[in-house]
Amino acid sequence: MQKFDAIRPFYDTEINEAILNVLHHPMMKALMNFSFPDLADDVWKEQLKKTHSIRDFQCNFIYQSVQKVLEKSSEGLTTSGFEHLEKNTSYLFVSNHRDILLDTTLLNAALFEHGFVMTASAIGDNLVKKSFLNTLAKLNRNFLVQRGLTPREMLQSSKLLSEYIGNLLLHENRSVWIAQREGRTKDGNDATNPGVLKMIGMGSDEKNLMDYFKKIKIVPVSISYEYDPTDVLKMPQLMAEANNEIYIKEKNEDFMTILSGAMGQKKRIHIHVGKVLKEEITAIAAENDNGNKQIQALAQVIDDAILTNYHLWPTNYIAYDIVNKSQEYAHLYTENEKSLFERRLEMRIDQDNPIALEGFLAMYSNPVVNKLKYINAI
Repeated sequence: MQKFDAIRPFYDTEINEAILNVLHHPMMKALMNFSFPDLADDVWKEQLKKTHSIRDFQCNFIYQSVQKVLEKSSEGLTTSGFEHLEKNTSYLFVSNHRDILLDTTLLNAALFEHGFVMTASAIGDNLVKKSFLNTLAKLNRNFLVQRGLTPREMLQSSKLLSEYIGNLLLHENRSVWIAQREGRTKDGNDATNPGVLKMIGMGSDEKNLMDYFKKIKIVPVSISYEYDPTDVLKMPQLMAEANNEIYIKEKNEDFMTILSGAMGQKKRIHIHVGKVLKEEITAIAAENDNGNKQIQALAQVIDDAILTNYHLWPTNYIAYDIVNKSQEYAHLYTENEKSLFERRLEMRIDQDNPIALEGFLAMYSNPVVNKLKYINAI
C-alpha cells in the first residue's frame, strides 16, 4: 500500500512518533490549552505521550476541542437522520461544504456520539502546507486531495484518490467524507460537481458504474449554520467573480479562515444525514445507459437530498424577505432576530457597495430559494 503514502493519514503504528514530534509545538499548546483550560500542561502532555491510535487521539482530544468550539461560539449542534445508518458499516458521506474544518469535524463528533464508524476525510493539500497543520490533519484521519496540478498530473492524482477511497470503504470498513464540490459554497447554492463523482467512479471494480455507487453506500449530508462564521471572508471572492476578475488568495488566508470558522459566532448548527441512495441509483441505471448521463443524474439525486433536508434558520428567512422586500416569512423570525441580522450586515458589509450587499444577502437567502423549488414542485 506504499502507493498511497503521499496522500494517506498516519497508520496507528506512526501515531505516537508523530505526536512526540509536535508535542512541544506552540500550536499544540494553544490547541490543548483551549480544549483543556483547567489542566496543567504536564498532564495533557503525559496523556498525549500514551496515545497510540487515531481513534484515541480523536476521542480523547479532538472531541473535547469540538465541544469547546461549540460551547464558546455556538448555541449547540442538533442532528437528524442518524437512525438510517447501521453500526459497524462504512458509508461515503457526500456533503455540502460551508466551513473548511468544521463540516467534517462536527459530523465525526456526531458519528462518535451515535456509535458509528468515524470518517476519513478529504482535505485540499493547499490547506496543510504548514508542517504542524499537515501533522494534525494526518493525526485526525484526513487524506490529501492534491491541488494545482497539470491536467496529466490531475488524471493520475484522481486515479490514486479514487482507488484509495474505494480501498477505505470496501476493504478497511472505513467511512469517507467528501465535499460535493471543490471549495466551500460561497453563495448559498449547494450543488454537486459531477467531476467529483467521476473521480470516485474511477475506483470502480464493477462492470456497471452504478453498481459500484450502490456498493459504496452513498449518504448525502446537509450541514447548515444559523450564522456562517466566515461569511464576510467569502465576500472578496464573490465580488471578484461578480466583476469577472480572477481571485487570488492572500497569504495565510486559508489559515485565518480556519480560525474564524472555529471561533466565529455560529449560533445554531444542524446536520442531517440522508438515507443511503439505493432505489435512486437502481432507477438511474434503468433509465440511462449513457455513463455521463448517469453521473449527471446521480449528482442531481444528491442535490435533491441535500437541499430538501437542509435546515433553514431565521437568518435565511430574514435575508429572503430583505432581498424580496417582503414579509412572506415574518412569522418565522422575531423582530429581535431581524435586528441582530441587520446589525451584522451593517457591521460587516459596506452599505454603499451593492455587489457586496447583494452577495452577503444571497449567501443566506439562496437556501430558501432552493428549497422553494422542491416545495413548488410538490
